[in-house]
Amino acid sequence: MELNLRRSIAFLDLETTGINVSSDRIVEISILKVSPGGKEEWMSTRINPEMPIPPKATAIHGIRDEDVADAPAFKEIARNLKAFLEGCDLAGYNAIKFDIPVLAEEFLRVNVDFDIRKRKYIDPQVIFYKKEQRTLAAAYQFYCNRNLENAHSSRADVSATFEVLKAQLDKYKDLENNVDRLADFSSFNNIVDFAGRIILDENGVEIFNFGKHKGKSVIAVLKEEPSYYSWMMNGDFPLYTKKILSEIKLRSFGKG
Repeated sequence: MELNLRRSIAFLDLETTGINVSSDRIVEISILKVSPGGKEEWMSTRINPEMPIPPKATAIHGIRDEDVADAPAFKEIARNLKAFLEGCDLAGYNAIKFDIPVLAEEFLRVNVDFDIRKRKYIDPQVIFYKKEQRTLAAAYQFYCNRNLENAHSSRADVSATFEVLKAQLDKYKDLENNVDRLADFSSFNNIVDFAGRIILDENGVEIFNFGKHKGKSVIAVLKEEPSYYSWMMNGDFPLYTKKILSEIKLRSFGKG
């Protein structure tokens, strides 16, 4: 089943130096942009992370320091990447918890304004886990009846994710072929900052989702314990989490 699109959607996959959203960097990015009507456009490039690639990461994706020595740094491709993704919703396998937050961090580091929130996000992994509980390679075999060659090559993973989502729409008749509905189905606990440190409660109020203030209103905590803001801003939290926290703090000033 082909996707029913009202605007373009970009399937993305990152290979990185590790799995820490706050500190690890992109070494390869591949994006398949699918437009209403079915036109497909690719953007795929290696990226110099400007830090050593740990052997454990190389063991997974096969990319070594020498492979990216002459590749552009993220700051050199950021504006072209932003333009390529302009007006697109986003999709990817495990993208909501990892790829999208890492991409947001990279844009923030180089001061390129890329508004992540004005988009819908679809994650076939979430759909798969809710329906079958497997991995991408298993999902590809299960839904598409094909073996995934070159797993952990970002281009192969992007192509597989796109094919899996279309096959999921064919298989599950209760899945509506609509980006808004698929994004709702892919969502995690109304996460506000992608890292899941701040979420929305049942009333739409931003609350902390970790630590001693878990379950408490962010605004209430910042008023009752102003030092908590400084602790988070100076701590090892993703830049995007800090950006959201600062926006909430600034907004709270207008509420007296």
